[in-house]
Amino acid sequence: MPHATTSLIQAAWVVNDLEQSILRWVDTLRVGPFFVVPHFKVAKVHYRGAPATLDFSAALAQAGPMQVELIQQHNDGPSAYRDVFAKGQEGFHHCCVVTNTFEADLERHRTAGSIAATQGFFGDMQYAYVDTRARLGYMLEIIEDRDSIKEIFKMIADAAVDWDGSKPIRYL
Repeated sequence: MPHATTSLIQAAWVVNDLEQSILRWVDTLRVGPFFVVPHFKVAKVHYRGAPATLDFSAALAQAGPMQVELIQQHNDGPSAYRDVFAKGQEGFHHCCVVTNTFEADLERHRTAGSIAATQGFFGDMQYAYVDTRARLGYMLEIIEDRDSIKEIFKMIADAAVDWDGSKPIRYL
């Protein structure tokens, strides 16, 4: 079977304080503006196959061809984030790919020994954090190719073009 090339579209970090982390990225790397989704609403969340509750906020910005995501988990429940970083720790968490073969991609990773640590829906888009740490050293987020998410990602990328540093934190 021929192999399709995968494009990594995003790199993500788990952080302790979302606003402080955004301001560090803006100050240090001049990345921005960041679009914040407080207490992100996800549906049908499962952690390692069992129903779960997940409360987190996320901030997204564009840095050249790569999207940057910063994530702060608010609850103490299990998640793909807590699998990598205990409460109070922070660091690089995952890369993300967009696919139009979501179920086939999950099955390919399952066959290779990597299962979905967290899986659910953002609106009409299905997502999964696949635990590829043994193979890659980090989690891999797989998201369904949907117009809804492409529109959001385009808006974030467009805002970064010729960004003048004003309003570094914006809300979706």
